[in-house]
Amino acid sequence: MRKLTTAAVATALFVGGMGTAFAGAWHSIPKLDTTGAAFTRGTYAWEPRGQNHGAFHLKGDLSDTSKSDGNNVYAQAKVEGYSWNRFNGKQGKTVPLDKVVYDGAAQLTKDAWVRMCRDRGSIHPDNCSVTKHYQR
Repeated sequence: MRKLTTAAVATALFVGGMGTAFAGAWHSIPKLDTTGAAFTRGTYAWEPRGQNHGAFHLKGDLSDTSKSDGNNVYAQAKVEGYSWNRFNGKQGKTVPLDKVVYDGAAQLTKDAWVRMCRDRGSIHPDNCSVTKHYQR
């Protein structure tokens, strides 16, 4: 009986550890692009609930692909129930992004969205890529 209990506890710990490892696994984001801007080599991971705030973690390269238009680029990400977080690029350059999106109350969040845009100023509306949805 004691061996059976020990085996059951060991199995539960092993399965629980697999879930934590899976939660932190990196997944690819397809290229996001629009006129004048691109987000490439993108990856994301859901941090385990007890680590790094259980956040949605985003990495990739944000590029201004139309250097002569005078417009900047930015990426946006948000988690379920919260506003968009904006991460600015640099006009005429490619910048690496490595951002963590979270809120203390969002550790149980299971949905996140990502998009990137070209900032066309206050007169013209920004043009953005499609918005991608990811789940934990």
